[in-house]
Amino acid sequence: MSSSDDLVIVDYEAGNLRSVELAVAHLGAASVTSGDPERVRRARRVIFPGVGGADAAMAVLRNRGLDEALREVHRAGRPMLGICVGCQVVFDSSEEGPTDCLGLIPGRVTRLLPAPGRKVPHMGWNVVRQRRAHPLVAGIDDGARFYFVHSFSVAPAAAQATVGATWYGREFAAIVAAGNIVATQFHAEKSGHWGLRLLGNFLSWSP
Repeated sequence: MSSSDDLVIVDYEAGNLRSVELAVAHLGAASVTSGDPERVRRARRVIFPGVGGADAAMAVLRNRGLDEALREVHRAGRPMLGICVGCQVVFDSSEEGPTDCLGLIPGRVTRLLPAPGRKVPHMGWNVVRQRRAHPLVAGIDDGARFYFVHSFSVAPAAAQATVGATWYGREFAAIVAAGNIVATQFHAEKSGHWGLRLLGNFLSWSP
């Protein structure tokens, strides 16, 4: 295995890949971007970003065999980070479609509802309040702002899975963690200083 396979960024046609690659490179880490399930399966650490819809993302994951590759990484206990749609697909199911997801963290994905003065998709910078300590948020200010673009939000079955939460009409989980999986509803790679700090924490994290 080459040294770049220490970190694989998963390409499943739903990624904000270039921004993630640049953020990782800025932190001094080597990575490879791949849609090859064997390469993902062998990775020591995985980031699976995403934009668009969970239903379309899951269709591509299944068609390429990446769903089972990600489940194998999970079973092996290696660090995994989901971003935006990558955060949503680790749960059991999504109202988008509706569709069955990877089922790595118990819970579901629900639609954000528009209201006067509150548009959907939710787009922009929002405060994230930390709900518990976790290495992913080490050194990050409680109330730091991160960049969101989404129409659905995750609802973990266990309250303990929520590391950070934000408010947009209602409170929802913005950072989740369970075992060797961490995930953010916001785009860490587009969230400036604090987003880079979070990515750096992930790169040094050992579950």
